Amino acid sequence: MSRRDERVVLAGVDGSASARHAAVWAAEVAVRRGAVLRLVQAYVVPSPEVSGVAVTAVREGFRSRAESGVAEAENAVLAKWPSARIERAVVDGGRVGVLLRECANAEVVVLGSRGLGGFTGLLIGSTAVSLAAHAPCPVVVVRGRRPDDPPPAAGPVLVGLDGSPDSNDALGYACEEAVARGTALAAVHTWNEITPEGKLRAPGTRPQDVAATGRRRVDEQLAPWREKFPDLTIDVVVVQGRPVRTLLELGADARLVVVGSRGRGGFTGMLLGSTSQALLVHSACPVAVVRPDGPRS
Repeated sequence: MSRRDERVVLAGVDGSASARHAAVWAAEVAVRRGAVLRLVQAYVVPSPEVSGVAVTAVREGFRSRAESGVAEAENAVLAKWPSARIERAVVDGGRVGVLLRECANAEVVVLGSRGLGGFTGLLIGSTAVSLAAHAPCPVVVVRGRRPDDPPPAAGPVLVGLDGSPDSNDALGYACEEAVARGTALAAVHTWNEITPEGKLRAPGTRPQDVAATGRRRVDEQLAPWREKFPDLTIDVVVVQGRPVRTLLELGADARLVVVGSRGRGGFTGMLLGSTSQALLVHSACPVAVVRPDGPRS
């Protein structure tokens, strides 16, 4: 198999505990898929107003620090997954651009929830949104209950559904992850006073009717996946409320939350507004964002 044909799981690292947890999480995926785990650290060298010799020393210092971060991540991976096939890359460049180039050939890109060095503030501002919006593969942010905690090793996989094509791709990814991890899938649909078309519901609308309609849509969306994965336990959760609050509450006992990159109804703007930011910053478990054109295993 040529390098171009090699299956790759990408992990962005930076020397932080969070990044090491992400690398170990990514290694499990890589070993399961028979893929190479590619550990990548980006670093940016400032432009000091000093002599050429000093600039060279600064550059070497930043690169040395980056190489140490990758080595620490590799050691953490091999301690848990000694059979993992690992590649290491240290790249001079901005984190978003580096990872977007790297993930062109990856099946999934995995990141920690906070970091140091080249990935400081990864989830603050536009970085996470840029990766999730433009990466050609699913993007997973690995989180635990507290900032430096490892991700949970038990619980179901949750997926947010709204009937859109995006949520259907997220559903496929979630099914595959649940099967691979030997756990159940919880398909979550929320509804509230706003219709999928963005209008207020008519006065007198009965909550039980809205819930029943939502349940029928979810069952229809699940039907082909139940057929494809007959041994997978799929629980349907249809509740009145806001999607982010519901997923955060249910995610407290989950091992992974999966959402689409766009949607309608309760999950509209998942990557562009406060909903996505809340999930990425506050979830008690890893969060996977799946684009409709992103490849799966």
